[in-house]
This record gives sequence, structure tokens and C-alpha cells, in this order.
Amino acid sequence: MAASGAFLVPVLLLLLCGLGPYAAAADSQPGVECVLFNEEYMNCTWGNKEMPTVNYSLFYWYKNTSDKAVECKQYLQHQGVRVGCYFKKNELIQFQPFHVLINASVGGKTLEISRKHMQLQDLVKPEAPVNLTLHNMSNNQLQLTWASPYPRNGCLKHAVKYKSNKDTSWTELSVNGGVFSLPSVDYEKSYTFYVRSKINSFCGTTQLWSEWSVPVIWGSNSTSKGTVEDLYWFGIRTVLVPIASCLLLLVLVILLVRMERVWVILMPRIPNPSKNFDELFITHNGNFQEWTGVPKDVVESFKPNYSENICYVTELPPKDSHEPLWDSSNHAPPPMPGPPAAPSEHSPYQNSYGRL
Repeated sequence: MAASGAFLVPVLLLLLCGLGPYAAAADSQPGVECVLFNEEYMNCTWGNKEMPTVNYSLFYWYKNTSDKAVECKQYLQHQGVRVGCYFKKNELIQFQPFHVLINASVGGKTLEISRKHMQLQDLVKPEAPVNLTLHNMSNNQLQLTWASPYPRNGCLKHAVKYKSNKDTSWTELSVNGGVFSLPSVDYEKSYTFYVRSKINSFCGTTQLWSEWSVPVIWGSNSTSKGTVEDLYWFGIRTVLVPIASCLLLLVLVILLVRMERVWVILMPRIPNPSKNFDELFITHNGNFQEWTGVPKDVVESFKPNYSENICYVTELPPKDSHEPLWDSSNHAPPPMPGPPAAPSEHSPYQNSYGRL
């Protein structure tokens, strides 16, 4: 027994020395990680945090195809050492078991390192969302929309994270669909939004989220397109709305004036004549001639003139009578003395006037 034990020790030492490189290669191989990017290509990588020291070969096959394994057509290398395999879109078949075999070449010999089988639909990592856009809604509500480069939007779920410039932590919410609404915003703050996506439970069981999108900022002191849109709505509220209100008021005034004119035409008002005589009674004190503008000389011409001389008319006395023709009872004044009248040859009364 002692002799046989002494014989086995050198044999074990030789085996351990011969398998040493293979064991080191196996220990340094952590496994294969495959990621299907946006269903457009897939990378399968291996190695650990340290740089691999040996080259690995990858072989793959699908269960429902031929059992013959196919070697990777395009290896990913770093400093001349293989670190992964690149698969084109036409080499990928989803919803079928995907098998991977990793071999290591050590000392001119090939050592099988690991086998792994996967479902490609569980390895999808969507591309980050794009075209993030902010919309101002009513009642200080903010709406965020985006687009996804992933070809099947119905298979995606999304996560939105945001915070204001006065918050210390991010708020992250899960969203179904491509719209997120923030119920209330403070116009004194600025808000930053990110969006990422992953395959939902109806299309796969992956836990691979996309990268976070390019941020979009809304509010004061922002420089992104959210600021441009905010300025746009601010201009509408402060410029266009007052101008539109003034124009509407002007149109209403014009319509009111036109309606009043039409009403006057249809129902004319009865004029009040008293206002026309205010100037006659107030300014001219009832002087009709002054109110009508008749010249003063014309007015004076119509006034009566009582400065004419009085003409006395008497009755002639009878012939051959020396008695005066007046009676003292009449109290008539005697005639004024004057020159005798010249005798007339033809007058029968030439002697009738003794005197005047």
C-alpha cells in the first residue's frame, strides 16, 4: 500500500502540471453576456475586469436548425485579443433557443470552457428615446412627449425621472405609452427630464433598460428647446392675447356704433325745438331783430316820426260879413298877423279877408 501510494504522487503532480494552463483558462472565464441592441445587432462578450490573456472562440446554433455549430464570423478584439463576437441582424432568430459554446486555445490544444443557452427576446436592449418635447397645458400642467427608435413601440414600457433646480433627489415614475404629464409646475423653477425604455412583460422578460435620453429642460434659466417653447407660450400670453382682446373690443365698438346708426334711421328721434331758442331768450333777451340779425338802420326806418308841423284848417266866413268866423267859445287862438293878400281879379272873395 505504501509503495502504490508513493507511485501515485508523481502521477498526480504530472497531471496537475499538464492541466495547469487549462485550469487557469477555465478559472479566468466568467461566462458570456449577450445583448441584442434594438433588434438590429447583438454583441456577446466575455472576460473579466482584467485583460484576457488567451484567445477564445465562440460557436453558436439554434435548436430548430441544424445541430452543426457555426463559429462567430466577426470577433471583437482589444489589443489583439478576442473579447467578444458581433452578430448581424440576419444572423439572429428570436423566439428560438440560442446556444453558445466557448472554446479556449491553450498550448496548441482546445479546451471547452462553457456552454450557455439563451432566449434572444429576453436579451433586447432598446435604444434611448429621442425627440423629447415639452408642452404647456392648461392649469399650469406640463406634458412631456418623446419618440423611440425601437421598431415595436407596443412592446415598450418607459420610465421618466425629473427634478427641479430646488430639489435634492430625482423622482422616477413608470409610464406606459409615450406621454407623461406633470400636474403642476412652478414658473419660478426649472425642471430637467430624462426618459428610458425597456421591453415589457408581453414581449419578453428582460431587465435591460435603455440608456437615459438626452435631457430636456423647462423653466427659468433653461437653454434647451423646453425654454424656447416656454418663451413661445409666454409671448402668446403677454403679447398676442392683449392685442387680440383690444382688436375684439374695437370690433365690438364699431358694431355698436353701426347698430346705433341703423336704429336712428329706423326709429328717428323727435327733435326738441326749445334748444333752438335758447340764444334768443338767453343771449339777446328776447330781441327778435338782434337774434335774426336785422341791421339797426332797417329797424330805425320802421319806427314812426311825429315831428311834422300842425296844419290848421278853418271854414271861410260868409260874404259881406265883418264878423270873425270863430266863436269865442271855441277858444281858438287868433290868427297870426301877416302881410295882406294880393287882390285877385277873378276871385269873388277878394274882400273876404280883412286880416289874418
